[in-house]
Amino acid sequence: MKLTTQTDYALRTLMFLATRSSRANVRDIATLFGISVNHVAKVVNLLAREGYILSTRGVGGGIELAKPPAEIFIGQVVAAMETDMHLLSCVGSDDSCAIHSFCKLKGVLAEAERVQREYLDGVTLADVVPTRRQLNRVQ
Repeated sequence: MKLTTQTDYALRTLMFLATRSSRANVRDIATLFGISVNHVAKVVNLLAREGYILSTRGVGGGIELAKPPAEIFIGQVVAAMETDMHLLSCVGSDDSCAIHSFCKLKGVLAEAERVQREYLDGVTLADVVPTRRQLNRVQ
C-alpha cells in the first residue's frame, strides 16, 4: 500500500500536535514540514470532521488533539484518510480480471492487507510521536 499525500500530511499534523501542550496553527505545521498552508488546512478540516482534532476560531484559537495520543490509532487514521487501501483492485472486488475465478494471488494479497491493517490498528500516535525537541531541530 502506498499512502496518499493527504494521509502523509494528516499523520504529520497529528504528530506535530502531539508534541504541543497548547494550541498550534496551520502555518506552524506547514512551515515546519515545508508544505502548503492550503494543503495542511484541508487535512486539518478532514481530521476535525473525523474527531481527531479540535479547531477553535478567533483570537487565541488554533488546533489541538481531540484526544490523547495513546487513544489515536494509526490504522484508523489511515482508513479515514484513504479511499482505497487495496494492493490491487481485484482484492476489493469479485471480477476485475479474466482469471479471478481461480486466482490464488487475490487471497494472498487480501491476507497481506489484513495483517497490515491489524498491525497499524495496534500502533498509536503515542508510539510514533517524536519529542518536541526533535521536531524543533528540523527547523
